[in-house]
This record gives sequence, structure tokens and C-alpha cells, in this order.
Amino acid sequence: MTVKEMSRIAGVSVRTLHYYDEIGLLRPGTVTEAGYRIYGEKELVRLQQILFFRELGFPLKEIRSIMENPSFDEKEALLKQRKLLELKQERLSGLMRLIDKTLKGDKHMSFEEFDESRLEEMRREYAREARERWGETEAYRQSEERTAGYGKGDWARLDAEMEGLFRRFAEAMEFPPEDGAVQALVREWQQHITRNYYECTDEILAGLGKMYIADRRFAKNIDRYGKGLAEFMSKAIAHYCK
Repeated sequence: MTVKEMSRIAGVSVRTLHYYDEIGLLRPGTVTEAGYRIYGEKELVRLQQILFFRELGFPLKEIRSIMENPSFDEKEALLKQRKLLELKQERLSGLMRLIDKTLKGDKHMSFEEFDESRLEEMRREYAREARERWGETEAYRQSEERTAGYGKGDWARLDAEMEGLFRRFAEAMEFPPEDGAVQALVREWQQHITRNYYECTDEILAGLGKMYIADRRFAKNIDRYGKGLAEFMSKAIAHYCK
């Protein structure tokens, strides 16, 4: 789909789609030599997720932080979004009942139906999940600061670098994890994180390696590049950091 077709199907403006591209929230699948943005099913699914978050009042910065988290899981996100929408529906139903009572002449003044505290708390809880593994660590703060100024070109470059490294790791799976060539890739991975996100010490890298297999969402994302790749990378990282 062209950007105009995407705009028509999703009901969002072309200008909005251009802006999402600029901030790295929703990039087109490809860009033609003539500069036309082309979107596919993958981008359409991502846009739907973004619009669910927007419907629930999440700011764009938080949406990007949540969706860029390697542990982001689409199915889990939909289930949590449904819970939030149920809360929103309950609140709107309460407000409509209050209007009906007022129209019927009920003079009792009620304001509890306007209360958004439960919905707001759930929104905050969801946003916190993007930070739960790093919390208030220096690494997380560094990542937030560095990525805040990234534009479309920066995110495209990072995507290409990351995918390139994952593919090279997958090609290296014919060697044992402690092989020199594999260990050189681990060093490149560590440098990639340090250069673009935060100071990735051996201690942090070791923790990431364990997470790649402990969290099925990480494993699922990494294994897209090769079956068993997450476990292979975890072993290679463990050897590198020992």
C-alpha cells in the first residue's frame, strides 16, 4: 500500500503517517527509489497497535518505548489493551447513566462517574512494564536520553545494524559458541549497544544473555533469524563474560 492507501484504510491522515515515520514509531516496509513509502501487512498490524494505545491516552513517546522493547508481545498487548478498554467502557456507561438520571430530573449531584483514577493507574502500570527490567538504572536513563533525539534515518540504520548482526550470528551457528569468530560477534553486539543505547558492561551483557532464553518473548524475536539462535547467543555471551 502507498501512504495514501494506508491513510484511507486506517482512517488516519497522511500527515500523521509521515510524522510516525519521522519519529521512528511506524516506518514503511520499503521506500522506492522515487521516495514513495510502501506499507505491508506488518506495518498495518503495528499501526493498529499504535491506534489502540492512542485510544487509551498513551503519549507517542511511551508508545514507542513500549513497542521498541525487545520483550514486546503483540498478543499480550492486545489482552491488556482490552482490559483497559473495558475500564474505559465502564466509565463511559456510568457517565451515560448519570446523563439519563439528570434528564429525568434527578437532582442528586454525583461526580464519581467522572473519576478516571482506575484507568489512569492501569495506564501508568502498563507504561512501567517497558521499564520493569531496567527500572531506574543508569543504562535505562542513558538509553532514554540517546534515543530521544533519533530520527527516521537513525532508526532505519539501527534496524539494519541489528538485523545484520542477528543474521551473522545465525550463520555462525555451525561453530561452537566459544569459537573466536563467534566471540568477535559478541564483542560487536556489545559495542553496538554501547554506541547506540547505553554503556553495555560485561555485567549488563551477561544479564542480557540470560534474559534471551529466560524470557520467551526475547527468544521468539531472536529465533526469527534462526531456530535456536537465542540459546546460541546466550551461551556465546556467557563464555565472553566469564
